[in-house]
Amino acid sequence: MSLTLYYHPLASFCHKVLIALYENNTAFERRIINLAEPADRAELEAIWPLCRFPVVRDHARAVDVPETSIIIEYLDRHYPGAQPLLPTDPDVALDVRLWDRFFDHYVQEPMQSIVLARLNDIQCDQTSERTKLKTAYKMIEKRMEAREWMCGASFSLADCAAAPALFYAATVLPFPEEYDALTTYFDRLMARPSVRRVLEEAKPYFQMYPFYDDIPERFL
Repeated sequence: MSLTLYYHPLASFCHKVLIALYENNTAFERRIINLAEPADRAELEAIWPLCRFPVVRDHARAVDVPETSIIIEYLDRHYPGAQPLLPTDPDVALDVRLWDRFFDHYVQEPMQSIVLARLNDIQCDQTSERTKLKTAYKMIEKRMEAREWMCGASFSLADCAAAPALFYAATVLPFPEEYDALTTYFDRLMARPSVRRVLEEAKPYFQMYPFYDDIPERFL
């Protein structure tokens, strides 16, 4: 098999790449990495010295590809499916990249800071992180008032980023009840077959998540 994905089924950034792979029915081999295991850590570090997953190894082209957005663009270019996740129109593609970065930096990052503090039992002021999430929710609510997907009528890289970011963010800071557009978009994402598959595969690992008790029953 040409592609090997180095990942963990619980990790939100790994979910982003898995969604892209499932969207286009891309064949790949799985290599689950447990960073607590020295051998696994050493294996990942040999591929990507920063020791962060996911990473895709393309055996056919002798290339290792790190970083979620780069991986998905690489797959779109070299292993395309029926529907490109990065549009061919350059202006639309720029918008997709913007909202992909938005979810990684302004939803994933503050969410992960809150999760890591809980995981490591660190007592700290999280006002800044929660304020960023509140601002992000407000921006998404406004944008999704008349949209099906984040950047138009087609599911894209931006939606691959949105699904795991919002899934985990909602466990640390629930969406405001009055944000109907955000909630509707979230439900649409969660109903997507590729996203459902990723969450189903993550189920056995959910109890490792420090906000496990805040995951809605429908996902357990």
